[in-house]
Amino acid sequence: METPKSGIYRRFFKRPMDFFLSLTALIILSPVLVIIGLLVRIKLGSPVIFKQERPGLNEKIFTMYKFRTMTDEKDENGKLLPDSTRLTTFGRILRSTSLDELPELFNVLKGDMSLVGPRPLLPEYVPLYNKQQRKRLSVLPGITGWAQVNGRNALTWEEKFKLDTWYVENWNLILDLKIIAKTIQAIIKREGISAQGEATMPRFTGSVLTEISKQGKDYYE
Repeated sequence: METPKSGIYRRFFKRPMDFFLSLTALIILSPVLVIIGLLVRIKLGSPVIFKQERPGLNEKIFTMYKFRTMTDEKDENGKLLPDSTRLTTFGRILRSTSLDELPELFNVLKGDMSLVGPRPLLPEYVPLYNKQQRKRLSVLPGITGWAQVNGRNALTWEEKFKLDTWYVENWNLILDLKIIAKTIQAIIKREGISAQGEATMPRFTGSVLTEISKQGKDYYE
């Protein structure tokens, strides 16, 4: 839910900051990107970059880039094996250090993403959102966000969406800078990389939706 104040911030501060910082990061980290790309090619093969369609601002679909962290191993029926089987030791290192996310800087540079915002999820999740959860699609998705610095994949989907909604309703420059600082801290500590008992985050299958009519308003839980 963008207010006039947040709209001014997005147009005159957030987008220029995203462009400048992502371009600077890509220039400084270019040797790291090349080295990781070579290692992925050697250890996991091609393609080096994992591409996947994700819904962005106002549900506009874009292609998100990440370094590949899994193999393409399949069972006898041609179905991909579980993430826990395909995720290699090298891939776990990339994920735990968030180095697999570096190619998303190109998404920020293009304007598909922001440095800070709700993480872009799978397109098939969109119809499962309730009215409150859908607010996360009213801003650009981010490389990091309020949910990522408050538990990341150790949170339940409902907890993550509540944090995303809170960010959408309260975003500002100070908050974004705070999130960036906390992200660096979380990466160093390697916190919340995966859900408990899972190699990655389990799929979102929808929330229990309770709609209550009260004083002409709809309430969702």
